[in-house]
Amino acid sequence: MNTKYPNIPDAGTPIVYVRPVRPEELPDELRAQVEAGGIEKLYAVHDENGERLALVNGRSLAFVLARQNDLAPVNVH
Repeated sequence: MNTKYPNIPDAGTPIVYVRPVRPEELPDELRAQVEAGGIEKLYAVHDENGERLALVNGRSLAFVLARQNDLAPVNVH
């Protein structure tokens, strides 16, 4: 049986973690830019060591960004 499960990454695909970020969690310089744009919630993409790789406006965009870079995104609450 060779069943594929779309939500489970292949063993060789690096996993990244997607989590919501409130503007008040950001450094002052970034927070000012986000608040000026009227954005209330951002999503961060982190590697396995917790380093932030990207900050985007939208959960679906975070997942698309990860997949376009051959990474397997998973949700973090």
